[in-house]
Amino acid sequence: MDRQKAIKAVEDFLAAVGEDVTRDGLRDTPARVADMYAELLSGNNMSAEEHLSKTFEVKTGNLVLEKDIAFSSMCEHHLMPFFGKIAIAYIPDKKVTGLSKLARCVEVYAKRLQLQEQLTSQIAEAIYSTLAPVGVMVVCEAEHTCMTCRGVKKFGSKTVTYAVKGDFSQQKISEVMALLK
Repeated sequence: MDRQKAIKAVEDFLAAVGEDVTRDGLRDTPARVADMYAELLSGNNMSAEEHLSKTFEVKTGNLVLEKDIAFSSMCEHHLMPFFGKIAIAYIPDKKVTGLSKLARCVEVYAKRLQLQEQLTSQIAEAIYSTLAPVGVMVVCEAEHTCMTCRGVKKFGSKTVTYAVKGDFSQQKISEVMALLK
């Protein structure tokens, strides 16, 4: 990210909405906002494959489920946050990754300008293509501030998306959904 360009853009935005960027309360705001966005969008410089490639051999193909992975992301339509929890279920085929690597995979994709549907699919695809499991399912439940703070203003409403890759039967999908309740 070009920090100086971002600072200038925030200054221009504040001026456009009628603010005095030289007043005490706003003097350092453009730099703080630029730094905040650099952090919130840091996933653009990360690779999920780098994290997921650290694997361990296993002899069983039992379901692995990691749930309640908290995340926050930025809606690419409104530049407003959305946040929630993600669950990742996969059936290994001879290898698994460390549980923290699944959470790191979530962070890689969440720390980008995003759509929830896309986020869910990207995580599933990264796990499927890197770990080569029998199948993978990712479930994402999130609250979007673009729905709660503006527009329709429906506080507490949540959106659920899920993505499935590989051989993940309807029975397995039902089992995962039951485990998530």
